[in-house]
Amino acid sequence: MEHVPPPAEELALLDRELAQLDARRAQLLTRRAWLVSALRPQAPDAPRWTTPPVGHGWAPGQPWGSVPRAAKPSGPPRSAQNVLLTLGGLLLTVAAVGFTLVSWGSMGIGGRSAVLALVTLAALAAPAVLLRRKLAATAEALAALALVLTLLDVYAVHAVAAPDADGLTFTAVASAVLAALWAAYGLALGKLHLPLPAAVFFVQWPLLLGAWAAGAPAIVVGWALLVTATLDGAIALWGKGLGVRVTAGIGLAVMGSAALLTGLGESLTADGPLGAVLPGALLLTAAVAALAGAWRAPNGYAQAGGVVAGLAAVAAVGGVLRSAVPGAWHVPVYLLCGLALLSVVRARLPRSAGRGVLAAAGAVVAGALLWAVPPVAAVLLGPVELVAEVWAGAPDGFRGALGESMRWSETAAAPVVLAVVAGLLGAAYRWWPSLVRVAAPLVAPGAKVRGAAGAGALALGWGTLLLAAATLGVPYPVAVALETVLVAGLLLVAVRGAERGAGASAGATGATGGGRSAVTVTALVGAVGGAVSVGLLSLAAETATYAVFGALVVLFAGAALRARAVVEQAVCAVAAVVWGTVLTGCVARSLELAPHEAAPLLLLVPALTVLLGARLRLHPVALPVELTGALGALVAVGLAVADAPFLALVLALCGVLAAGAAVRPERRPAAGYLAAVLFLAATWVRLAASEVSVPEAYTLPVTVPALVVGVLRRRKDPEASSWTAYGPGLAATLLPSLAVAWTDPDWLRPLLLGVAALVITLLGAKYRLQALLLLGGAVLALDTLHELAPYVVQVAGALPRWLPPALAGLLLLAVGATYEQRLRDARKLKDLLGRMR
Repeated sequence: MEHVPPPAEELALLDRELAQLDARRAQLLTRRAWLVSALRPQAPDAPRWTTPPVGHGWAPGQPWGSVPRAAKPSGPPRSAQNVLLTLGGLLLTVAAVGFTLVSWGSMGIGGRSAVLALVTLAALAAPAVLLRRKLAATAEALAALALVLTLLDVYAVHAVAAPDADGLTFTAVASAVLAALWAAYGLALGKLHLPLPAAVFFVQWPLLLGAWAAGAPAIVVGWALLVTATLDGAIALWGKGLGVRVTAGIGLAVMGSAALLTGLGESLTADGPLGAVLPGALLLTAAVAALAGAWRAPNGYAQAGGVVAGLAAVAAVGGVLRSAVPGAWHVPVYLLCGLALLSVVRARLPRSAGRGVLAAAGAVVAGALLWAVPPVAAVLLGPVELVAEVWAGAPDGFRGALGESMRWSETAAAPVVLAVVAGLLGAAYRWWPSLVRVAAPLVAPGAKVRGAAGAGALALGWGTLLLAAATLGVPYPVAVALETVLVAGLLLVAVRGAERGAGASAGATGATGGGRSAVTVTALVGAVGGAVSVGLLSLAAETATYAVFGALVVLFAGAALRARAVVEQAVCAVAAVVWGTVLTGCVARSLELAPHEAAPLLLLVPALTVLLGARLRLHPVALPVELTGALGALVAVGLAVADAPFLALVLALCGVLAAGAAVRPERRPAAGYLAAVLFLAATWVRLAASEVSVPEAYTLPVTVPALVVGVLRRRKDPEASSWTAYGPGLAATLLPSLAVAWTDPDWLRPLLLGVAALVITLLGAKYRLQALLLLGGAVLALDTLHELAPYVVQVAGALPRWLPPALAGLLLLAVGATYEQRLRDARKLKDLLGRMR
C-alpha cells in the first residue's frame, strides 16, 4: 500500500517542488540568452561574456536569476542578407544580359572585347578577395554572376568571332571549355559551392552534342551517352561536396537511361545476330560499368547498380540470341538469359550488388510471366461463350470451344515459359534447405518465400498443362477429360496439405507449415476455378455436361469427407452443392421442362442440404451447406415467378423445407419465421392465382384454430411471447383482409376489418399483449387511412399551396421545442411495450 501524506505535508512538498522548477527555469533562460548572444555578431562596444554560464547558469558578477540582455547585431539577420545578395546578383545578371543583347552592337570590336573581358575577370576575381575577408555569401553571389557572364561571353564569341560555325559543334566545344574552366576555378576556390556543380553540368554536353553534330548513327550517340554517364558515376563516387555528387547523380541517371534505351532500341530492331552485336557490346559495357560502380557505392545505390547491370546484361546477350530464333520464341530467350543471372549467388559480389542482380533476374522472370499468363486466362474464360449456346454440339477441338480470337501461333512458346518457371519454383520448394545455404551470402529467404515458391510452382504447372493442350489443339473430349483430371489432382493436393497441416505437431518448423499452407490454399482456389472452367467447357455437349458435373459432385463431396480442416471441408461441400444444383437443372433441360416446371425439381438439392444439416447438427460445415441450398431454393423461386400456380407450389415446398430445418433448436429462431412467411406467401399467391375475392373464407378457418392453440400455449406457459402464441393466427386473416380492403370499393369489408382491428387493439391494451396491440393498431390505422384518403385528397386540393408546408413547419417547431419531453415519452412507450408479452 502506498503512503498518502497528510494535506499539510503534501502542500509543503508541492511548494518545494514548484520552487525548484522556478529556479531551474531561470537557469535555462539564462543559458539560452547567453547562447543567443554568442551566436549573433556583436557591436565592438557591447559587453561580452568572459566565461560561459555553466553549472548554475549565471555569469560572474551577475545576480542570481537575472537574464543577460542579448547584444544587438551589427548588421541585418542572415536571411535578410541572403535576400539582399540574391536580389543584387539577379539585378547584375539582368543588366549584363541587357548590355549584351542591346548595347553590344553600338560598340566597336575592341570595346566589346575589353568590356566583356574586364567584367568577366572582375567577377571571377572578386570571390577570391571576398573569401579572404570571410564574406562567403557575397562571394557565392558574384560567382553566380560570373557563371552567367561566361555564358554571355560564349554567346558573344559565337555571334561576332564565329558566326558561321555550326551551332551544335560550337556548343559542344564551348561546353568542354566551360567545364574545364569552372572545374579549375572550383578547385582553386574550394570554399565556393557553385563552380564545381556547374562544371559537372557542362560536362554532360560535349560528347553528346559532338556526336549529334557529326551526324553519327544512333549507336555512336549511345556510346557518347554511356561515356558521359560513366564519368558522372565516377564523379558521384569520388567527387567532393554534396552539390557535386547530386548533380553528377542526376546526370548519371539521365544519361545512363538514355544510353540504355538507345542500346535496347537498336538491339530490338537489329536485322540479325551480327546487327545486334554492336548494341549488345554497348549494353554489356553499360552492365560492366554499372557493376563496377555498384561494387563501391553505398548499399541502396549498390543495389540499384546491380539491377541495372543485370538487366543490361540480359538485354545484351538476349538481343543477340533473339535475332536467331523466330518471333514467338523471343521471350523464352530473354527468360533463359535472366535465369542465368541466378548464378550470381556463387559470385563474390558485395551483398547489395548481388541482391540487385537477383532482383534483375526476378524482374526478367516477372516480365516473361506477364507475357505468358494472359493466354492461360483466355483458356479458362474462353468457354463463357458456350453459355449462350448450351448443348449446341461438340466443337472441333479444344480451340473451337475457346473461340477464334486468340492467335495461337504467337503464343506457342508461352507453355515453355510457364513450364520453365514452374520447374524452377518447384525445385526451389523441393530442395529448400540447400537453396538457403547457397543463397545465404546474399539473401536469407524465410518460410513465406518457400510457401510462395510452392504455390507458384503449382499454379504455373496447372496453367502450363491447360495452355499446352490449347496450343496443340487437342480434341474436345481430351480437353474435357484433362481439365477434370487436373481438378481432381488439385483437390488431392489440397486435401493432403490440409491433413498434413492438421496433423502437424506444435513443434513443427515454420517453413514446412507456411509452405504447405500456401500450397493448400492455391490448390483449393485452383480446383474451384478449374471446376468452373471445365463446367463451362462441358456445356457444348449434353453427354459431356452430365459426365463433368457428375464427376465434380463426386470429387468435391469426397474431398469434403476426406478433409480435416474446416475451411477445406466447407469450400468443398459448398462447391458440391452448387454442382449438384447445376446437375439438377441439366436434368430439367433434358426433360424439356419449362423454367417454371423445372423449379420444383431444383428443390431436390435444398431438401438434401436440410437433411445433411440435420445429420451434421452443430458441425461448422452445416451452416454454409444449408445457406448454399437456400440459394438454390431462391433460384427455383425465381424460375417459377412467371407462373403463379407453380410459384405457390414452390413457395409452399420451400416453407416445408424451412419448417423441417426449424425442427432443430439451433435453426428454430430464423427458420421458423421464414417458414411462416413462405407459407403465408404461398397462400397469397395461390389465392391470387385462383382469383379469390373473399380471402376470409380461407384464412378464418386457419386463424380460429391457430388462436385456440395460442390460448392453450399461454395457459401452459404464461411467459411465452404473444407473438409466438397469437401472431401467426392474427396475421393469417388481418393482413390478407387489409390487402383486399385497399382495393375494395365497397364499404362493408373495411368497416368489419376496422371493427375487428379495434377489438384486437383494445384486448391487447387490456391484457398487455404486444402482438395484439401492435398488429391491431397497425391494421386499424391503415384501414382508417384508406377510408379517409379520398377526403384528405379533396381537402388538400382545396387548401392553398402554401398551407401544407406552413403546417409542417409549425409541427417541426413544436416538436423541436418539446423535443426532450417527446424523447422521454418515446422512451416510456418503448419501456411499456417492452414489458408486454
